[in-house]
Amino acid sequence: MKKLLSLLVALLLVVGLVACKGGDETTTAKSGDDVTTTASGSGDTDDFDLEAYVAESTAIYNEVYADFKAAYALAKAENVDLGKRFALMAVAEAKLIESGTLLPLSSNGGNYAISRVVPYSITPALWGNDSYRYHQALIVNEQPLTEAQRNELKAIYAEVKGTGAYEERAKAWLADNGFTLNDTYTLGYSSDPQTWDVLATSRAADSEAIVNTYDGLYEYDVENQLKPALAADLPVVSQDGKTVTITLKSGLEWVDQDGNKVADVKADDFVAGMQHMCDVAGGLEYLIQGIIVNATEYIEGDVTDFAQVGVKAINDTTLEYTLVEPCSFFDTMFGYGVFAPLSRAYYTSQGGKFGAEFDAKAEDYTYGKTPANIAYCGPYLVKQNTAETKITFEANPKYWNKDNINITEIVWEFNDGTDPLKAYNGMKEGHYAGAGLSATSLAQSKADLVEGTDKSWFETYHYTSGTDATSFMGFFNINRSQYANVNDPSKASSDKNDSEKAVSKAAMGLQDFRLALCYALDREAYNAQAVGEELALTSLINSYTPGTFVSLPNETTITVGGEEKTYPAGTFYGKIMQDVITADGYAFKVWDQDADGGIGASSGFDGWFNEEAAVAAYNKAVDALVAAGTLTFKTDKDSGEVTVTAKGAKNITTPIYIDLPCFSGSTTYLNRANAFAQSVKNVLGGNVVINLVTCSTSSAWYYAGYYTDFGYQANYDIYDVSGWGPDYGDPQTYLDTFLPDFAGYMVKCVGIF
Repeated sequence: MKKLLSLLVALLLVVGLVACKGGDETTTAKSGDDVTTTASGSGDTDDFDLEAYVAESTAIYNEVYADFKAAYALAKAENVDLGKRFALMAVAEAKLIESGTLLPLSSNGGNYAISRVVPYSITPALWGNDSYRYHQALIVNEQPLTEAQRNELKAIYAEVKGTGAYEERAKAWLADNGFTLNDTYTLGYSSDPQTWDVLATSRAADSEAIVNTYDGLYEYDVENQLKPALAADLPVVSQDGKTVTITLKSGLEWVDQDGNKVADVKADDFVAGMQHMCDVAGGLEYLIQGIIVNATEYIEGDVTDFAQVGVKAINDTTLEYTLVEPCSFFDTMFGYGVFAPLSRAYYTSQGGKFGAEFDAKAEDYTYGKTPANIAYCGPYLVKQNTAETKITFEANPKYWNKDNINITEIVWEFNDGTDPLKAYNGMKEGHYAGAGLSATSLAQSKADLVEGTDKSWFETYHYTSGTDATSFMGFFNINRSQYANVNDPSKASSDKNDSEKAVSKAAMGLQDFRLALCYALDREAYNAQAVGEELALTSLINSYTPGTFVSLPNETTITVGGEEKTYPAGTFYGKIMQDVITADGYAFKVWDQDADGGIGASSGFDGWFNEEAAVAAYNKAVDALVAAGTLTFKTDKDSGEVTVTAKGAKNITTPIYIDLPCFSGSTTYLNRANAFAQSVKNVLGGNVVINLVTCSTSSAWYYAGYYTDFGYQANYDIYDVSGWGPDYGDPQTYLDTFLPDFAGYMVKCVGIF
């Protein structure tokens, strides 16, 4: 999505609610808002020089990401040999991570949970939005499922996966074991959608809600198979791979919020949707650039007639996409909002226009402003939408597949995480479908006895949730210009003086300093504050793209460290990343070949914490800062020699202060931030001080960086709130987020573009 996910979402599952996702249930919730902020702490943009900012960003990008830029260009140019493409992508990612501008932290899931949601009853697809479609979820009314019961259901899934039989087999097993099904799914969310226009948003909080109001052409089912939704059959691809033809089902209808028909669903609605998506430029448009003929040219203004773009309605039920060149992952993109339909008739009735006439600020433009201002062709209608309280979805009586859904009502209830027992207590009462267990609720679950037994709720019902392909990262601001939140300068304000700002900015501009901070963080201790010590390693990740995300489909030879290296078919992406990193002489580890029974993995271990490497990188950085006149060493008053800490870090006369915003309203987040600060202090002494900039509300924490739109608005030196989830099945879905010139969505997190 440019799926900018908020870490508050992931941890809300730890302190909040469980949604079924991934191979089993993973801990997810809802987060993120789509807002527009101003350019400076005062809210005044009049003196902001955009041209100078772009030039500065470009110069910094070309310096910091030179190796990544060159390697990634080679990878993206390879569209014939898929094995070579994946291998070159791995090389490019190694170069990206070596920059030290982003530190992998954790994924969704990997914590203790208790749930009534049947495993695999929601698609385990790793990319797109389909894992937030809950119409097929199976939720039991009675007590939560035990781990043994979950394992029996998993065994059935393994037996029938790919046959389409799992849902009915699971229902039969549940009935045989005395379970009945609930047709309401109640779960938590942490931030209200700011738009109901799925084609105009790039944040998770919006799209995760809207996805339940429309159907796309295709959808990943609970067995992770791509199946027709509004389409009548699978796509027909031309012999040259450049033309994709899709036929729609007949009799499809658009309805309003009250379920009244407003139009028929036509092939032209997919043309309208794609043009609107390009016009509104909400952060999705990059996904089709270079993929669909003339999409880039239309977005950049070189083509003004959308009829020249490669999406056409041949008739009311036949849709045709024309590609620039064959695209190996094109079909995996249909599970994401970029290909959502738009009722042309309804959109124009809400003041919507296309092309040069599009104006989101026009007085009569109301499309997507509220759930009453969209048309629906999906399984649910939004019946209640009360800010920071509740969002209720009810079954659409005119949905084409209305007789085959299991959930007739979805209820989102607001939870900002300030009450660490809210979700757990609600789960015990049967109100919530499930709950992830934080340190607080974990202790409570071990103390609470199941009625009529001498066993605790934890002992009886807990399981370890699976992880998904989401990557939450720590981002390092290499060009900071903001020292207070752009929406409200009184919030999250730094207390650094001008000299301290200059020193920290200079330090953050050095690769060695950034790597020193990466190596100095004990990520296991950091993560334990959220999920407990027992599971602290389970959800730790070590790369941006999961190492097992793709594997080579064929034997592939590439250059690694100046030498030709041949990898057999089946080699995982992470293995190649690690070979490049090792050859380049870096100390961190992104791949453990012995993990997962010898299959290998990039998660579940801390491959970054390295005190010796941290001190060595720090010393190189401060030598450079001293040479530049930015810092001075603290020396022994008699000998004049530079003093060092017990671990060998060179002492400086005044500390380097690094701002880390944290949400003080949650003990989980505050403890985690303190763990970050303490770990750096332990390794580098008092030379580097992680300054906790406390935010009393979650929204203030979000506004420090997650809600911002551009790098110059980022109010932090380090930020640990944001992450990325994949949109389709190719590593490009991650690496494109670090393209320059405002094309890469996550590059803003490092303070440029």
